[in-house]
Amino acid sequence: MHFDMSLGNLINLIMISAGIGICSLTIIQTAKAPINKLVRKFFTFFLWMIIGYISMHLFRQLLDGNPGKAVSVIIRIVTFVEFFISGLMTMMLSQMIMASAKIEGKKLKVLTIILFALLTINTAGLIVSQFTDMYYYFDDNNVYNRSGLYILSNVAPILMLILDIGLLIKYRKEFIIRVYVAYWIYMITPLFGIILQSFIAEVQFVIFATVGSAVNMFAVITRNLTEEYQKQKMDASRIDTELSMATRIQADMIPNIFPAFPERSEFDIYASMKPAKEVGGDFYDFFLVDEDHLGIVMADVSGKGVPAALFMMASKILVQNYALMKKNPKEALEATNKQICQSNREQMFVTVWLGILDLKTGVLTASNAGHEFPIIKSPGGKFELFKDKHGFVIGGMETVFYKQYEIKLEKGSMLFIYTDGVAEATNADNEMFGLDRLLDTLNSGESETTQQVLNAVDKGLNEFVKDAPQFDDVTMLCLKYNGSENDSLNN
Repeated sequence: MHFDMSLGNLINLIMISAGIGICSLTIIQTAKAPINKLVRKFFTFFLWMIIGYISMHLFRQLLDGNPGKAVSVIIRIVTFVEFFISGLMTMMLSQMIMASAKIEGKKLKVLTIILFALLTINTAGLIVSQFTDMYYYFDDNNVYNRSGLYILSNVAPILMLILDIGLLIKYRKEFIIRVYVAYWIYMITPLFGIILQSFIAEVQFVIFATVGSAVNMFAVITRNLTEEYQKQKMDASRIDTELSMATRIQADMIPNIFPAFPERSEFDIYASMKPAKEVGGDFYDFFLVDEDHLGIVMADVSGKGVPAALFMMASKILVQNYALMKKNPKEALEATNKQICQSNREQMFVTVWLGILDLKTGVLTASNAGHEFPIIKSPGGKFELFKDKHGFVIGGMETVFYKQYEIKLEKGSMLFIYTDGVAEATNADNEMFGLDRLLDTLNSGESETTQQVLNAVDKGLNEFVKDAPQFDDVTMLCLKYNGSENDSLNN
């Protein structure tokens, strides 16, 4: 087999080999870049297309001028692949520009259809040229020659490039400057290669221009994507740190040291909160209004995450402040509701159960603003729902009046209050834990302390939910009334 080793072909061989090497190194570098996997695959495929394009060009040059039917068939196949890859690369460039310009929706769909139509037309013409001399032909020595209609082979790619130029001009404000410049370099540089090639026809300057500008384009885009990734990573780390801090702040906002009042023998209290996200909207609270009265709160803010946590903190402070002002539960909820409604542009709301226990008499005065029913256990009895009358949620309407009621807690009685995240905990089969299962869990063991009660419910929830994700905050509080010291003296 004869190979033309003229100076021009030798230079072409060196440039093509260098181009293959540069593209291969760029592929390796792209594989290591911290960018989106789909983008990496797209870039890698594009670079392989360039390697394929210049390799086919090399094969055609090496085979050019070698007679024989077998060579004729091979050289036509190689030429078809070369021209097809060239059109495919142009279409992929258009897709890259559309992605960088953030074109979406109907416009993206229409442009994609146009590109595929042009690629199809280009491919159809190449197939026809395989069996005719429409674009190019080979003489008896298999020397490549262009036909009179050769210009038609470039119509579809040229139309794609015109579309690309239009997109670059129209959406120029959407591009980062260095990426924008890299696209223009990729499209313009091969033109200079063609101009040089018109003076020195033997040297394929366009090949090296295509490789160089393409590698530059990918290097710029990859660098930009890497910087974006690093920035996103830093932002995510900062957000994680802030959320972690918010979690600790929220945890410190509610009572979390037990036993809470070791010096008080009249009652035993224990509570827990498990947010569905880093921070939650549920909250509980308990505090001494004075030496003889204990305030107890259980609440659930609409929504989840940071907004709910901020609303939760404001609601908690208001409820506690009004209760400490010696207002009864009804008055405290009405005052809280009025205050929240005056500055509630986000139209959030919170359900609240507020009770004040007289530690001397065991009388629990309570009011319910749309919250779950409390659960009461009498001495020697079972945990049962206490179906109190619900008022409207706090934050929903400014002019709301609440009702309050009293429950006489005997010595040894228990109060269990909770948020809807307990009863509505869902397993993998989309089945809810439910109130009946909650009551069964509460009554299944001989829990003597409030902590044991919550541990039993927590265990029951874990066994039911298993590996299913937690969709809502889970908050519980249990109070046991032991009676006052006066009761002990009287007995």
